[in-house]
Amino acid sequence: MISPMRTIVDIPDQFIESLDRLGTTNHQSRAALIREAIADFLKVKSLPPSEAAFGIWKSRKMDGVDYQNELREEWESR
Repeated sequence: MISPMRTIVDIPDQFIESLDRLGTTNHQSRAALIREAIADFLKVKSLPPSEAAFGIWKSRKMDGVDYQNELREEWESR
């Protein structure tokens, strides 16, 4: 297991109040909430660009190539 490191971070009072309310509701410490937030942030920000973009068109009704062709048609009509 990786040994934890202590650090000092300046956090605005309004964030601390929100963390405390959330901690009371979820029965978690402020530190646990901050660790969870950091872990979630790193998951999102650490994705390679190819993985972050994977599936971006899945909810679209139009194929990516059709979309490109539609844009090109707009350019030609100008």
